Order: sequence, then C-alpha cells, then structure tokens
Amino acid sequence: MIRPALFGLLFLGGVAAAEGPAAAPHLAALDAIEQGQWQLREVGGPGSRSLCVADPRVLLQLQHGKAQCSRFVVADTANSAIVHYTCPGSGHGRTTITVETGRLFKLQTQGIADGAPFDMSYEARRTGACGAGTASR
Repeated sequence: MIRPALFGLLFLGGVAAAEGPAAAPHLAALDAIEQGQWQLREVGGPGSRSLCVADPRVLLQLQHGKAQCSRFVVADTANSAIVHYTCPGSGHGRTTITVETGRLFKLQTQGIADGAPFDMSYEARRTGACGAGTASR
C-alpha cells in the first residue's frame, strides 16, 4: 500500500523539520559528557583544537558552528549518538559521537560546508574547567 508508506515518510519529515536550532535534540550519550575544557585531537591529522563545552550539543555540528540547522536523530543510546543535520545555505553533515567515559569520547563528522566536503575524526579528552578567557560554546 502506497498511502501508509507515504504517510510514514511525511511523518518522519515532519519530525526532522521540528528539530530546529532552538529545539536541539536531547541525546542520552551527550548526558555523559562533562562540561569544561576539551582537547579535540584529529585522528591521523596534524593538530588539535581546544574547546570550552558548556553544552555538549555544540559538538553535533562542529563544521557549521552556530548556523541555523535542522537535526534528525538517526540513533541514540547511552554511549552513542548519530545525528544528521541540514543547514540551509551552508551545507549539511552527519556526526557520530561515541562516549567512552565522561572525560573521553570519539567524534566523527562528515558532510558539506560552504560547498566543500569534510570528513574528520577526533578523539576528545577533558582537560579541566574552562578558563576565564576561554570562549564558551
């Protein structure tokens, strides 16, 4: 029957559209990530970056920063989350976060940002509290 399948697709599309930036999804895996200063080391890459994490949901779209994106939760378990997001005019991405402990997680993200492809993997370790001069995200 085509009609039930069509209804299912429309329903899923409505759920995805409802997850706008103001209503970022609650993910069980992100609950385990501690707030604070994090060092993200690119796996197989030359460098790392430091990030003050006040809200772990910022990790979902690292390549798109504060762009207004809709999000669709592909998977959500106690230690793993997969989210696909779309940022009109900026691109899209898919992020997988696997939490080992509250102070260690792995993040893989890929997609298109400003017309260029990206595919990055990070190992993240908490290094302490955010410093007074550190920008909070």
